[in-house]
Amino acid sequence: MIGLNLVYGMAGAVFAIFAVLALCERRVANAAFYALIAASFLIGDRLGDVANGVLVLALVAIAASGRMRRADAAPVAAARHGARVFVPALVIPAAALAGTLLFKQLPGLIDPKQATLVAVTCGTLIALALCFALLGARPAEPFVAGRRLADDIGWVAVMPQMLASLGAVFALAGVGTVVGDLIGAVVPAGNVPGAVLAYALGMAAFTIVMGNAFAAFPVMAAAVGVPLLIRGAGGDPAVVAAVGMLAGFCGTLMTPMAANFNLMPAALLDLKDRYGVIRAQLPTAIPLLAFNAALLYAMVA
Repeated sequence: MIGLNLVYGMAGAVFAIFAVLALCERRVANAAFYALIAASFLIGDRLGDVANGVLVLALVAIAASGRMRRADAAPVAAARHGARVFVPALVIPAAALAGTLLFKQLPGLIDPKQATLVAVTCGTLIALALCFALLGARPAEPFVAGRRLADDIGWVAVMPQMLASLGAVFALAGVGTVVGDLIGAVVPAGNVPGAVLAYALGMAAFTIVMGNAFAAFPVMAAAVGVPLLIRGAGGDPAVVAAVGMLAGFCGTLMTPMAANFNLMPAALLDLKDRYGVIRAQLPTAIPLLAFNAALLYAMVA
């Protein structure tokens, strides 16, 4: 059955190529970083917990060393392809949508749980083929450009995976239960406004710390969402989950830990203020968080 094996295999192969290209340019730290990511995707399931932990520590050590180098300025290509340059980029979301709907109807061939990721991977391969056919790209050109982009992004590229893993660790460690006990000591039983405020602010706060609302959700759902709002106040689970995630996304707008959203654009655009994106988003994030708290109270109370 096709599932994460295809996705991880393709991702690992791409990072392995990035490692070779970086090594050819004597970017040793970059090459080691990409090689470790490639190993994680390709053989991570066979390394064991201790070896994978060492691999992650090695990634952190390389990132913290400051020896990863940004890419040299890319040559400016002539605008001879016109609107055709957008075709490969548009094929990926189109293939993701079509594949998600189609692959779920083929449970014997495609893992239904991974239909979207498989569809995105297939869309990327189709887009790559179109680059060769429509734009006349050389075989190595997409990988050279991809490695240059990865160099610009740097260690930030692995932040989403690490933060999502942190959320899973927190959930398994029972952090949600501990937070629930602390909130229960402050918010009296049956106090719906207090529970709503604790849930919304907690989702935003944990997202600010972990950089990922999906990582914050299992903690706050176990602490407040399920015991106080769903079981205690009789709230609709779908509403509590959806609005809670929206509150968490407000935290995403306010934190450098959400590096792929807030630090990566600043790096790619060479902004003088690396936190400029966050400063621009704060006037929207804070009122939106208040609105989500009010909406959740109106729909639960």
